[in-house]
Amino acid sequence: MASKLPAMVKDDAKPHILLVEDARDIREPLARYLREHGYRATTAADSANARKVLKAAAIDLIVLDIMMPGEDGLSLCRSIRETSQIPVILLTARGEEVDRIIGLEMGADDYIAKPFSPRELIARVTAVLRRTQALPPRQKPPGADRIRFGDWTLDTGQRELIGPDGLALPLSSGEFRLLSALLERPKIALTRNQLLDLTKGRDADLFDRSIDNHVSRLRKKIEPDPKNPRYIKTVWGGGYIFAMEPEAA
Repeated sequence: MASKLPAMVKDDAKPHILLVEDARDIREPLARYLREHGYRATTAADSANARKVLKAAAIDLIVLDIMMPGEDGLSLCRSIRETSQIPVILLTARGEEVDRIIGLEMGADDYIAKPFSPRELIARVTAVLRRTQALPPRQKPPGADRIRFGDWTLDTGQRELIGPDGLALPLSSGEFRLLSALLERPKIALTRNQLLDLTKGRDADLFDRSIDNHVSRLRKKIEPDPKNPRYIKTVWGGGYIFAMEPEAA
């Protein structure tokens, strides 16, 4: 019994991948390939079974097919992103740009169009895990639906920014994700690359919007003096920091 313990500990230390794919002839070979390359792999044939796995096991990354019977992958991805930051790589048979945009807007970390080689999947999984595990952790769990900073309140459920006059100020999806990322990691200097990862905007050229542009727009909306920002300050050498400690409203 004692001789098996090191192997068990070693296996538990491997990243745990959840592979959600309705086609068995794709799902099982990919799961075997992941295991052969140093990962633990659990499979699910649909979103309902994937939800059961997520409740029962600690998952480090999800490989998620978009086109599935019942609840599709985009819907599951949106639901996952509302409650956790588990990295998601989407799989789809369609390689059109609009699908990539929708997937990334839903909060996916990466995107692979079928057909693809198992080696490409391994490379993407490794890269996404390396990126996301290197990110600074949240300072507070996102339990509050409303987060207050200064005269402003961010309603995360409605995705609205409420001003001192009580009126809601509209935010684009990119502005909302960026502000949320900054509020979750206050007083921590974040590079542009880290902010791209946190806002799921790694494929930023698709949106033709940069982190700097988002920051500029947010400053115009929330800063009393955008040229001398109180909340979102620039970090010398590249990046930004949210300079105030927010609180649950």
